[in-house]
Amino acid sequence: MGSFIEINDTLQITKEQGFPVELNFEKHKVHPFHSDDFEGKVFSFSGKKEIRFFHAPPVRCFLAENIEGDWRYWGHIHILSISHDYVEAMTSGTYKIVKIFSPDEMNQARDILGVKKSGGLV
Repeated sequence: MGSFIEINDTLQITKEQGFPVELNFEKHKVHPFHSDDFEGKVFSFSGKKEIRFFHAPPVRCFLAENIEGDWRYWGHIHILSISHDYVEAMTSGTYKIVKIFSPDEMNQARDILGVKKSGGLV
């Protein structure tokens, strides 16, 4: 008997799950954030449904903000730790931001990554 394991390259989370409240797109358009702004800061996420595995550093993962089912790509992160709740089938963990996309890069991210647009986000 075997198992299927999929390695995720994107952490897509809502603010409730742990998307950084500091990352505000309207502010980013006026005064763009940089990865240096988050140097040494560790973020956590929780309540991600299903058991998920991610690339380990130094391989980057994408960070996407889930806003009502639409994804806004913000940049690259390194997953630092993962915890699985096998009873509730949930994944939690910690990550650090290693690159923030410029507003222009964010506008192009879905096209570059081949993700269909579903709504009015960049």
